[in-house]
Amino acid sequence: MELPKVGSIGEYIRDQRKQAKISLRQLATQAGVSNPYLSQIERGLRKPSAEILNQIAKGLRISSQALYVQAGLIEDREPDSDVLAAIVADRTLTERQRQVLIDIYESFRKENRVEAPLGAEQTAENARYEPEPQGVDAVPAEEAATSSPNGRIQPEPKEG
Repeated sequence: MELPKVGSIGEYIRDQRKQAKISLRQLATQAGVSNPYLSQIERGLRKPSAEILNQIAKGLRISSQALYVQAGLIEDREPDSDVLAAIVADRTLTERQRQVLIDIYESFRKENRVEAPLGAEQTAENARYEPEPQGVDAVPAEEAATSSPNGRIQPEPKEG
C-alpha cells in the first residue's frame, strides 16, 4: 500500500475548504487551530494528528473518516459507490447538502449490513409479503384466499 504524500491531505483540506466557501481564518477558528498552523497543513509542511483532523472535519462539516483515509491513518474499507461519487461530484449541492445525503445513504447501508445476517430465506419471505386490504370490503384471508403462480396470496373477489 502506497502512503499518500504529506501534502495530499493539505491539498484535500484546501479543496474542501474552497468548495465550502470558507476562508482559511474561518476554518482555523471553527476548528480551534491557529491560522498559521492550518496554512502549513494546507501547504503540506505539517502533518496533522488525528485529533486535529477531527477538528478540521467538524469545521468543514465533513466526515472525519474521509480525512483519516486521505491522510493515510485508516484504510478505506469499502470502495466508493457510484452514489457517493455522484453526490460528491454534484456541484449544484452545497457542502452541507452533500454531507446530509451521504449521512442518510451511509445509514441505510449500515442498516442493511445489520439486517444481512438474517439470511436470504427470511429476506425472500419479507419480499413476498403483501399487506392485508383494509376497509369495509376487506375479506379475511382465512375466508377467501388463493395462491397465484408467483406464490403470492391474493384475495378472491367477494360475491354477493
